[in-house]
Amino acid sequence: MSSLVDQISAAGVADRFLNDRQLAELLGGSDARRYGLVNRALKDGSLIRLKRGCYVLARRYRRDPVHPFAVAQNLVPGSYISFETALSFHGWIPEAVFVTASVSPGRKSQDFSTTGFGTFSYHPLAINEYRFMTSVDRVPLNGSIAFVAQPLRALMDLVALRKVEWSGLDWLTVGMRIEEDALFGLRRKDFTALKPVYKHKAANAFLRALEGAVMPLGRLSDLEVRA
Repeated sequence: MSSLVDQISAAGVADRFLNDRQLAELLGGSDARRYGLVNRALKDGSLIRLKRGCYVLARRYRRDPVHPFAVAQNLVPGSYISFETALSFHGWIPEAVFVTASVSPGRKSQDFSTTGFGTFSYHPLAINEYRFMTSVDRVPLNGSIAFVAQPLRALMDLVALRKVEWSGLDWLTVGMRIEEDALFGLRRKDFTALKPVYKHKAANAFLRALEGAVMPLGRLSDLEVRA
């Protein structure tokens, strides 16, 4: 075990994500000494660099494994898990997802490839002010926290990203293989929450059409009781 791992473990932060400032405070000493400790730990595999200035200890030195969603949050702070990644997490689509995809603040799409944790992608969307985290839940995962879009929010984020126009339920049930039970299990308040979110007219039109398709008037009374 390297001296760096000894000090991180002794400080009780072995399960945390660490940045350069935290390492400087933890290790003390000169910059040259700190760089030497970090480089040795990177070489022997006890420390993993996720990106410049962001690190985690290797699995054998941690109490809990690192969840990819927690990695995603630390690569781009302020982002949340969405698109197919969140739909798969909620069991809405059957396919395995090999890229952890998130909605990010700002205007720039980004991609990261990491050692041991896979590939991460980030995409900004045109979202109205103060609505960025609407229908996004705080989810505990392996001792860390991740922000994950609820199913309808994840679906609508995908619609907004791809600029999909409504063409009926087949795009969802056949194209994406979403079960009808999942769509018809949505509640009126799920749709209401998202109506102020998107700036794109096409996304809002899709949301209205989907609501009309899965929330016919005959089912209103039953669903409102459940809400």
